Amino acid sequence: MARVKHSVPSRARHKKVLKITKGQRGTKSTLFRRANEAMLASLRYATYDRRDRKREMRKLWIIRINAGAHENGISYSRLINGLRTAGVEVNRKQLAEMAVTDPAAFTALVEVAKSAVA
Repeated sequence: MARVKHSVPSRARHKKVLKITKGQRGTKSTLFRRANEAMLASLRYATYDRRDRKREMRKLWIIRINAGAHENGISYSRLINGLRTAGVEVNRKQLAEMAVTDPAAFTALVEVAKSAVA
């Protein structure tokens, strides 16, 4: 039986890993074994951080809505409760965007929430 050499696929795999770890420091970007370890760790962190980004964005939206709500004399929880009671279906991302870019429309929503709670 003929002997199988793996040089071409191995070289391709090594080049792919080294390309991914190009910006890393030290041997992580030059030696295959260290680069492969660094790549696996990086991909693992990328997976975690994609999920973390969603949490961070929601936190940011809530902070912005809370700031806008306090400017209009209502707390965040009362605002959300009032909007839910009034049947206004607008998500936190849209509310945060409104609070930053269109304060007049946000104030109108706050008034709707205040009237629904009272």
